[in-house]
Amino acid sequence: MTKQYNQPLGGNELARFSGPATMMRLPSQATAEGLDACFVGIPMDIGTSNRSGTRHGPREIRAESCMLRPYNMATGAAPFERLQVADIGDVPVNTFDLKKTVDIITESYKDILQHDCIPLTLGGDHTLTYPILRAMKEKHGPVALLHIDAHADINDEMFGEKIAHGTPFRRAVDDGLLLNDKVFQIGLRGTGYSPEDFNWSRDQGFTVIPAEDCWHKSLTPLMADVRKKIGDAPVYLTYDIDSLDPAFAPGTGTVEIGGLTIWQALEIIRGSAGLNIVGADLVEVSPPYDLSGNTALVGANLLYEMLCVLP
Repeated sequence: MTKQYNQPLGGNELARFSGPATMMRLPSQATAEGLDACFVGIPMDIGTSNRSGTRHGPREIRAESCMLRPYNMATGAAPFERLQVADIGDVPVNTFDLKKTVDIITESYKDILQHDCIPLTLGGDHTLTYPILRAMKEKHGPVALLHIDAHADINDEMFGEKIAHGTPFRRAVDDGLLLNDKVFQIGLRGTGYSPEDFNWSRDQGFTVIPAEDCWHKSLTPLMADVRKKIGDAPVYLTYDIDSLDPAFAPGTGTVEIGGLTIWQALEIIRGSAGLNIVGADLVEVSPPYDLSGNTALVGANLLYEMLCVLP
């Protein structure tokens, strides 16, 4: 018997402004059981240091995803013909306690991973990547990392706190969650307090590609080099929407000028095809600063592109 895969609800079946409020209007289910990949939301902003609002990110990304169709015209990818995918809802965060929320996230992702399901996460602020990586280590061991962001997020503390959206990759190094020589930070830019804001990453063995090194060029050659260096190692992809120039994605909390373009974002994600991706996230969409909805729409499209490159 031919396996039946879940399909997004099509625009000719029901108008796109109606239907289920799930990612791509996919079926929903309570757990990751039986799925090859899942969309899951983490509606949190209690780790943010500037503008809040990312707790509303998952809902808006889902809303804007209603325009997405199942076939990727550019790459020929048809993920819903080979992967069983559903939206499993949101992690039940404790919106009053960041440390408890971090533990809740880790336990929730351990459950997802025990079903051999690849999670694609709708954020939420960037704090969430740290507890996900803790769960990833238990399943896969230390992982390679593709980190696309305006900021390195390697602070040791923020206002005396060890856990916040500016500290996840410092904590990941502390906990031995990463294959340091296979970590790539792409798009870093802006002002800082000292050279250590980026050099700490280099000192750990990370490869840092500032945004200025990406200006006026295709990133396809860069991604060929990334694939070669990562090889067949398990890799986690974390995409902060503020890696994009605010001309493309103004709806975020910590805006920096001079960022990546939409087409470079597509080159990065499409250039990840062939890697052993074990999970991915799209973080820092803040709907209160996204009056047109375009930032959430970009986020939805990038999550779909991540789905298209899963092994």
